[in-house]
Amino acid sequence: MSESVSESGREISMEQAREGMVLAQALSDASGAVLLARGATLTAASLTALRRRNVERCHVVMDEAPDPAAQAHAEQERLRRLERLAVLFRATPPDSPGAELLALLQRYRQGGAA
Repeated sequence: MSESVSESGREISMEQAREGMVLAQALSDASGAVLLARGATLTAASLTALRRRNVERCHVVMDEAPDPAAQAHAEQERLRRLERLAVLFRATPPDSPGAELLALLQRYRQGGAA
């Protein structure tokens, strides 16, 4: 688990990345498309998505302590998205494929594997 430090932050493995950390550099995929912009705060959902895309490393801002305001905002956003799912699937019968989709989406939004 090596890590390197530069002017633009600290490079860490995705296993070390935690919710609330802020990116010091934009994250791009192999073709150069930006996945997350510089300054983005990592959320449970973004970490899950990056790991699915086999992103191995990222550069985070040197500040060791995650910003409590950013963490609170990420949690608030996660709850808002879960509430939105409940509204969208409110008429879905419990034993339907739609209910299975809802469960997968909720697990994804919670930061778990879908």
